[in-house]
Amino acid sequence: MKYISTRGNIEPVSFKDAVMMGLATDGGLLLPERIPLIDRTTLESWQKLSYRDLACAVISLFADDIPFEDLKRLIYISYDSFDHPEIAPILKKNGIYILELFHGPTLAFKDVALQLLGNMFEYLLKERKEKMNIVGATSGDTGSAAIYGVRGKENISIFILHPHGKTSPIQALQMTTVLDANVHNLAVQGTFDDCQNIVKALFNDLPFKQKYSLGAVNSINWARVLAQVVYYFYAYLRVASGCDKKVIFSVPTGNFGDIFAGYVAKRMGLPIKNLLLATNENNILTRFVNNGDYSIGGVVQTVSPSMDIQVASNFERYLYYLYNEDPARVRESFALFAETGRMEFTSEERERVLDDFSSRSVNQQETLATISAFYKEHSYLLDPHTAVGVRAALDTLPNDSPLICLATADPAKFGEAVKIATGEEPSRPAALDGIEKLPSRCDIKEADLEAIRNFIVEKAI
Repeated sequence: MKYISTRGNIEPVSFKDAVMMGLATDGGLLLPERIPLIDRTTLESWQKLSYRDLACAVISLFADDIPFEDLKRLIYISYDSFDHPEIAPILKKNGIYILELFHGPTLAFKDVALQLLGNMFEYLLKERKEKMNIVGATSGDTGSAAIYGVRGKENISIFILHPHGKTSPIQALQMTTVLDANVHNLAVQGTFDDCQNIVKALFNDLPFKQKYSLGAVNSINWARVLAQVVYYFYAYLRVASGCDKKVIFSVPTGNFGDIFAGYVAKRMGLPIKNLLLATNENNILTRFVNNGDYSIGGVVQTVSPSMDIQVASNFERYLYYLYNEDPARVRESFALFAETGRMEFTSEERERVLDDFSSRSVNQQETLATISAFYKEHSYLLDPHTAVGVRAALDTLPNDSPLICLATADPAKFGEAVKIATGEEPSRPAALDGIEKLPSRCDIKEADLEAIRNFIVEKAI
């Protein structure tokens, strides 16, 4: 399996090289040259597989240059830190299925991919006798999951940028209380988009990227998306036992990575009837799906901070397929976007988008009301991001197909919002006990590219 850039200006690379490259050297995102198709016989044969073995089956289709036994070992050890034997258990509440993706070490869905990516990095660096400086931006959960994925690992340093004061307190502490020597937290005085823009600028500076061996853990790294594809298959096989029906997924998303993984699963042949893209007030993706309006607005701070994003970094991968795999059209769109802050779409393209997705924007009042109602009626706590997905699903979709909502974080990570909604503090998992009392380390920086660059130069391995 070879990988190409959405912008078409690199030679195809192997899976191993795609993992190490992160962002393509032409500024695009990497995608497989082809997406494997899964027939019903194969799907049925996967029904009784454990999560780990299903991950081996799915990921090996895309990672054929890693010996299968090595890949299996990496996958198995990646989920040893999860506190549930099923890795991603499914519960049925109020007629909908809740796919719990928060049983990893940082209590968020990002662990599913980043535990594996950290182990892949260590494996490949050892094989190549190289070092890596990981640089990433986070709106909340990616940072801590990435840090926990590589803390203490050989030949790796990690630099994570997060918007100062704009994550939940618990999200910030999960990053800043990790004191391993290879971990560097930077609190940027700005928004997530400021952080992401700085990271992309560093990766697009090819001499700098090469000199300091930059690696990517954001969902611009294809391996992140690939690991997330697995749980769409896993959920389907647990809910549609006969593999004879289509299901609906509701996905709270800001960066388009999680729902793009569902789109890949659908292209592979998974019987998905609908992918519902749920956003908060930062609704650029909802405006795109419903109205063809992909234009930058101001970032609104909400109780679902991981979705407080305007520019969705994974959106480019979907555009590549929307534009019939035409990299020239992708380059043209991003040139226009850089100039005007908006993109334009034909009527045919807008119709295709509506065939691929539906979308609903859920505001803060609706989010809190959903947490409250769901708790009163079902004695089950939703975190604010999951509540956005649940509310969108209950409001917009028919119930004639199984409906699976992705639960992206433990509610204890957002205790303030949960208390506002329910009047009660959520119980804390052991991983969060006493976290406020732990020593922490963080460098506060202006949203300035050169300041961040100089910090990396000083601390890089």
